[in-house]
Order: sequence, then structure tokens, then C-alpha cells
Amino acid sequence: MLLSLALLLPLGLLPGCATRSADVKPLQANPADFASWGCPRIDDELDRVQQRATDVAYAVDARIGNNILALGLGVTVFWPAILALRPDGPEATELAQLKGRYEALRQSARGKDCPPADPTLSAARAAALPVALGERLVYEERRDTQRSPVFTTLRVDALRRDGIDLVADPANPAGAAASGDGRIEHDLSGNVVHGPSGSLVWPRLLKGDLALGALVSGNVRVVGDPLLRARLRGQVMAVGPQMLAGRRFDAMVVELFGDAQQADLTTRLEGVIVVDRHSGVLLSLDLKSAVPAFSLQRRLLRIDPPLPAAAPRQGSLPAPHSPDTGGPHDARRR
Repeated sequence: MLLSLALLLPLGLLPGCATRSADVKPLQANPADFASWGCPRIDDELDRVQQRATDVAYAVDARIGNNILALGLGVTVFWPAILALRPDGPEATELAQLKGRYEALRQSARGKDCPPADPTLSAARAAALPVALGERLVYEERRDTQRSPVFTTLRVDALRRDGIDLVADPANPAGAAASGDGRIEHDLSGNVVHGPSGSLVWPRLLKGDLALGALVSGNVRVVGDPLLRARLRGQVMAVGPQMLAGRRFDAMVVELFGDAQQADLTTRLEGVIVVDRHSGVLLSLDLKSAVPAFSLQRRLLRIDPPLPAAAPRQGSLPAPHSPDTGGPHDARRR
């Protein structure tokens, strides 16, 4: 978890329409409501409550046009800064309800002597995802439509409570070229929060539980270059099941538009992103801009099984199975 930058900002710097957190009282919830819950279920609900609070806070921040609320990534929440955003309105009511539920859950957890939450995803939640630990996601990528595509294999390295870690796998399919290296981290909503130098990240573009017609907004930047950044807005144009790479995904299609900036140059940026709503796995990305760093096509081609534990990490591999004909990597069904 990253420490919120809001900790560095005195509440006195908040805009005039904002009020200190003491002016928004939590709406109390009863810890007895969770008496029958086990510790893992309480941990999962704490995650959900904190993530929802973060999403609401960022929505308020985007609407009132300031960027002083920097809550960081993951589900860590700095409650005083969130509740100080506005003294009334639907967001304040929801945040007060979330704060009350959060405190009741924490009280229930203390009463049950629950240990700290395991940062890794539980076996039950992991089994519900469309990808598994060790599997390899093969992407086709184009930076220039006039050139041949490159292929990148990303291995699922960790399943965390708040996201998935991928690493560039050295065992790329035969005849394919590896593009890039390093670690990629994305949350379960589909936001890429960390990537290798030169790659695109969008830490707060998407939110959980987005429905058809929902609006999104956020920043996209190039890792390692503070002069390359873009501001995007978009709308959810389609949601629903989609078979891809031999797996069933709960796909969400978001149409994007905005401006990309390179130093003093600003130009139009538009595109479409498709992610799985349960895991945040990127299914496809198509961005178009006159700024080359923000012009990218990427799509998931297939999912290969984990390498055998005793197999060498480099060298030739058996030909992968076609997603159309099935194979060992298609056997895992949701």
C-alpha cells in the first residue's frame, strides 16, 4: 500500500466549499450485524468498503476540479481527508455510511481476534478469476500500424487482495519478439498502477462495479517521463460476457477521449479499452494520438498454461494450442 499524499496536506488547504472531517459524522452501523461472519468474510468486506470510499472521493475530486486529494493506490484510505471533501450532498451521506460500516467491521474483527488480513487473494476468490497463478498471457502489440506487431508474454506472478502482478516471461512463444521487460501491477478494476520505464499507466481511470453508461475520468502517463501525460474521460459503452483466448470474461468496453501532452504540445487522444470486470485483466487497448508515446494497440491473443516446475525457464516450448480448438489451457472454466 502507498501512503496517501493527503497526509502531507493540512486540511486548512481544502477549498472553501469543503469542511473538516468532524462536520461529517459517521452513520453508525451495528457490529452485531457481522456476528455470524468469519474473519475472511470481514476482511473482504473491509476491502470493498474502503475501495468504494476511494472511488466516491475521486469522483468528487474530479467534479469540483481540484487535485489536492491524492489517495494513492490500492484500498488504503485516509478517512479525514475523504470526509472533508464536502459537508453535504449524496457523496457525504454515502461516505458517512461507509465510515460507519468500516468502524463496525473493525470492531467485529477485534471481537473475534481476527489476524491481519493476508495480502494474497484467498483460494476461493482466486478460483473465481479467469486467470490463475503462473499462467502466461500472450499479447499482440503495435506502436505503428505500418510495422509488424511484437508479442509479449506476461506471467501471472501474484494474486493480491487488491490486484494482480504480471512479469515479462522470458519464455516467449517461438518466433515472437519480446517487447519490454519488468513488472506490471494492475488493480481488480483494470487500472495499471505500476509498469516498467516507458510503459503507459493509468492509476485511477476505472472504478469497480461500473455499469453501462457510467462515466470515467483519469490521467494516463508514461513511466519515467514527467513531460508525457494525458487527461482522459470516457463512457462505458458495453458490458457482458465475452469468450476470448479460450476463457469467459465479464468484459467492459470503455470509449475514451481527451488530450495528450508532450512538453508544450497538446493533441487529441482517443481510443477504446476493454477489461475484465472481475479481475481487471486487460483484454484490449486501442489508443490513437499524434504523440507517439500515446499511440498503442494491444490485444490478448491467448493464455498459455504455467511452465512445469522442473522445466527450464528458457528454450523452445511446445507449439501453443489454438484458442479455437481448445487445449490444456482452455480446461479451466469459471
